Amino acid sequence: MSLDQTSYDLCVIGGGINGAGVARDAAGRGLSVLLVEAKDLASGTSSASSKLIHGGLRYLEYFEFKMVRNALKERRVLQTIVPHLIRPQEFILPHMPGMRPYWMLDLGLFLYENLDSFSKTSGQVPRLPKSKGVKFNRHIAGMPLKTKLKKGFSYYDCWVDDARLVVSNAMDAAAHGATILTRTTCENIKSAEDGTWQLTLRDGYSHEAQIIQADAIINAAGPWVRDVLDHSGLGGADVPVVRRVKGSHIVVPRQYDGEHAYTLQQDDKRVVFAIPYEGKYTLIGTTEIELDEDTDPYTVKISREETEYLCDAFNASFANQITPADVVWSYSGVRPLFDDGSKNATEATRDYLIHRQLSEQGAPLLSIFGGKLTTYREVAEDAVNRLDQMQGRTPKPWTALKKLSGGNFKADDIDDFIAREAMAYPWMDRALLERYARSYGSKMIDIVGSAMDYEELGEHYGDGIYRCELEYLVAHEWVREVDDFLLRRSKLGLHISEKTLAKITRALPEIVIMVIG
Repeated sequence: MSLDQTSYDLCVIGGGINGAGVARDAAGRGLSVLLVEAKDLASGTSSASSKLIHGGLRYLEYFEFKMVRNALKERRVLQTIVPHLIRPQEFILPHMPGMRPYWMLDLGLFLYENLDSFSKTSGQVPRLPKSKGVKFNRHIAGMPLKTKLKKGFSYYDCWVDDARLVVSNAMDAAAHGATILTRTTCENIKSAEDGTWQLTLRDGYSHEAQIIQADAIINAAGPWVRDVLDHSGLGGADVPVVRRVKGSHIVVPRQYDGEHAYTLQQDDKRVVFAIPYEGKYTLIGTTEIELDEDTDPYTVKISREETEYLCDAFNASFANQITPADVVWSYSGVRPLFDDGSKNATEATRDYLIHRQLSEQGAPLLSIFGGKLTTYREVAEDAVNRLDQMQGRTPKPWTALKKLSGGNFKADDIDDFIAREAMAYPWMDRALLERYARSYGSKMIDIVGSAMDYEELGEHYGDGIYRCELEYLVAHEWVREVDDFLLRRSKLGLHISEKTLAKITRALPEIVIMVIG
């Protein structure tokens, strides 16, 4: 850990989607910002989602109309500002006999679409297709389903690369002057005599400690938001409680043709998604398991019961049956829900709350409880607006109208962007070019540059992974370990050979030393 300065306008704790969003927003307003993350960016909840940007159709059942409306508005904003990471996704919602009646599903979709409101950017992105009824004996979506399922609906939401969305926000924050420190733990917070906050930070590699000052803190530590306060003696009775809920997903070999996903109703009133994933696979999730206070969110893993639940959820609708033996990968994350007193996690709100505290001298500390991936930008804007007001500044929101890192092309222009890049790099394999374009967007030029052939991309480690990409990721995206690259900056861990993995594992430490010292 080596900081050029030890005093900041704002320290953001947490490198998930909310923390990265806050850092971007605040840095863009001219504040000097330091973001500290105990592990890697998006290493917690923000890389363990269902990969969806959506309003939350099922939350209409709990009368969360305002939250759904805001999420649908944000869906349109994000389509505009980060077009390479977000794409429209068709969902098939089968009518399950004995569950919600057909008319209720029809009404729910009608409300869902009509809660969508125009944002300032709405003219730049085409509206998603309208929902419609589907008869499964006349539609490709009916082919893999059980014959008892006769009809349902087609509707649209959006798919997102969740971890790369976090990184894109962090990169834009850095471009506006923010300092991003990963593998750095905030060990203690206390009031300083000069009226600021004093934070003790510890480097996860060297274990060296450093003390910094900040005029304000925004605590966006997700499942650890309350822990950050408690460890510093700041978790009083007025501080909200976090409801930790584990959500797990399984990945199985691709189970059906077509690019559509399925929304599968369950007997327990939950829904489970089945989504095409990484070309060769189907992603199925998620579960909702309440965790006790002593469970470390970093250590959660899918249980046998959760795996069986997801297999059963899929098997209830599909003719082709899967078993736990078919699972090639799984992941789990912990949702930090704001505890609104609901009886169970399914009914608990996905909305957020921002808790305000002051130091002895009046320095603000804001803590974000709850929220959803889809509404992170709104949450960040709200938090920074409040901070501005508390410190006597006029809030000047800006993030809804500015592209995120890599998104410098029109919202519906990804295919044209890929075609333009194919003309610029005619020698490049189409699959590699599309991976670069969809992962890095307009930033792919920083990887490929003026290369005229594969040799100029540097050493090839196998499976389309070249040295130039690793050097870029270390220099610009805070990659320090193999999993940072293979599980978060990409999902190449699902695709590469053991030989390629061994080569990357040997090469990465040397690249880290060469690039950052």
